[in-house]
Amino acid sequence: MAKSREDLEKKLAGLEQKVIGGDAKTTAKLHEQGNLNARERIDKLLDPGTFVEEFMLAETPSVDFGMAERKRPSDGVVVGFGKIDGRPVYVYSQDRSILAGSVGAAHAEKIAYAIQTARKVGVPVIGLNDSAGARIQEGLTVTSAIGKIFFENSIASGCIPQISAIMGPCIGVGSYSPALTDVIVQVQNSGQMFITGPAVIKEVLGETVTMEELGGSKIHSEVSGVTDLVAKNDEDCLAMIRRLLGFLPASFEEQPPRKEPTDDPGRLLDNLEKLVPEEMKRAYNIVQVIKAIVDDGDFFELKAKFARNLVIGFGRLNGAPVGFVANQPMFLAGSLDVDASDKAARFIRFCDAFNVPIVTLMDVPGFFPGKQQEEKGIIRHGAKMLYAYAEATVPKITIVLRKGYGGAKQALCTREMGADQLFVWPGVELAVMGGGGAVNVLYKKEIDQSADPAKTRTEKLAEYLERFSGPFEALAKQFAQAAIRPAETRKRLIQSLEILRNKKEDRPRKKHGLMPV
Repeated sequence: MAKSREDLEKKLAGLEQKVIGGDAKTTAKLHEQGNLNARERIDKLLDPGTFVEEFMLAETPSVDFGMAERKRPSDGVVVGFGKIDGRPVYVYSQDRSILAGSVGAAHAEKIAYAIQTARKVGVPVIGLNDSAGARIQEGLTVTSAIGKIFFENSIASGCIPQISAIMGPCIGVGSYSPALTDVIVQVQNSGQMFITGPAVIKEVLGETVTMEELGGSKIHSEVSGVTDLVAKNDEDCLAMIRRLLGFLPASFEEQPPRKEPTDDPGRLLDNLEKLVPEEMKRAYNIVQVIKAIVDDGDFFELKAKFARNLVIGFGRLNGAPVGFVANQPMFLAGSLDVDASDKAARFIRFCDAFNVPIVTLMDVPGFFPGKQQEEKGIIRHGAKMLYAYAEATVPKITIVLRKGYGGAKQALCTREMGADQLFVWPGVELAVMGGGGAVNVLYKKEIDQSADPAKTRTEKLAEYLERFSGPFEALAKQFAQAAIRPAETRKRLIQSLEILRNKKEDRPRKKHGLMPV
C-alpha cells in the first residue's frame, strides 16, 4: 500500500513538473517576440505566491486523428484563483504550447468552471486569451463544451466583472467569449481576434489579408470598437488589468473599493475657465477638464480612439471611483453619432451594474445629422443612451459646461431622464435647438421683411437666448439644481456624491426591458 502510494506521488510529481515546465521551444519563441507564456502571465498578473491551480492534470478524452499521442495534461489552459492587490480573483490563461491553445472539451470545461465558480463566490474573472480556436478533431463534443463558455459568460454578465486580454491570435471562440465580457484589453502587434482567419478568407472570398489587417488592435480599437484598451506588450496588458480592477467591486453586491484620498476635496479649479472657451463653437480637450477634476489627475480612459467625439472612463473623487461620460468638442464638435451612442450606452450600463456613480459633462450641439447616420440607425442607437441612463439607478450627476441642444440633451441625462443633480455653468445654453437655427425658424418672416435683416436677426437671437435658453431659464423652471462657478466643479461633485452615497431607487418588477440594441 505504501509502495503504491509512493509510486502515485512520484507519478503526480512528474506530471505536474512536466506541465509547469511547459514547452521550452514555444516559450523561447514567445520570449523572442517579447511575450510571456501562460504561467508567466498569471505570475505577473497576480500578487506573488497567491495562485492556486485547479484541474492541472485534466486531459482531452479524444483519441481520433492522432489525439491519443498528442494529448497533454492541462489540455492547453491554466485555471485557478489568486489575488490582485489582496482581493480574490479567478483567472484562466490559454497555453499556446499545447495544441496551439486550441479549445477542446476538457479545455472548455475548465474555462466554463472558472467563470461559473467566480460568479458563485462573487469575484472577478480574468481570461488571458491566446487560442487557435476550436479543436476540430473533437467534433461536436467540443462545440457543446464551447457553448458552456458562452452560456456562463452571459449568465455572469452584470454579476461579476469579466475582463478579457487578447494576448495572441484568438480565432472563433477566442473572440466570441471575450465579446461577451465587460472589458477587452488587446496587446499591440501580437494579439489579434477574428471569426475566421486569413486562410479561410482567401479560400472563400479570394481576398489576401494579414492577421493584423484582419483583427489587429488598430482595427478593433479604432474602427470596430470591440477593444477597450490597447497594451504595448504582455506586461503592460497585465498592469492595465490590475489598474482597472482597482475601480471595480468584486461583484454587483459590493461597492467599488475606496482609496484613502490624497487630494483636497475642497480644491478649487481656477484653470477650468481657461480650459473651456466661452465661445460655443471653439474646441477644447475635455480630457484635460476631467483630469483637472479627478483626484491627482488620474483618469483611466476606455475606447480612447473609437468614437472620439465622446469620452468615457474612470476616475476618483475624494477616493471613491466614478465613471465619466463627456462630449469631446475636438471631434465632430462633440455631437453624438451612432458609434458614440453605443460607446456611451454600454459604459453607462457597465457602471450601473457595478455600483459606480456616473458623472456626465455635457457640451453637445445635438445628434450628428445626415443621410449616412440615418441609414446607420442613429434613431435606434441614440435611443440606447436614453434607455441606459433611465435604467441606471446609481447616483447620476450632470454638469452642463456650455450647451445642450435637442434630444441629445436628454441623451446626456437631464433631470427628467434621471439625473439626481444637475448643475450649469454661467453662460450655458439649453434649448430645443441652437439659437441660430431657432431664430431662423421662429422669426423668419420678421427677418425677411426687415429693412436690416442682419440687425434684426442679431436682436432676435439675443432676445431668444435670454428668454429661452440661458442658465436662468433652467434655474427658474427647476431644470437644474444650481448654477456653479467652474472653479467649484470638483467640490460640488464631491458634496453631491456624499449625499447620494446611500441612494436607493426601485424599478417596476419585470423579467427585463427591451433595450433598442
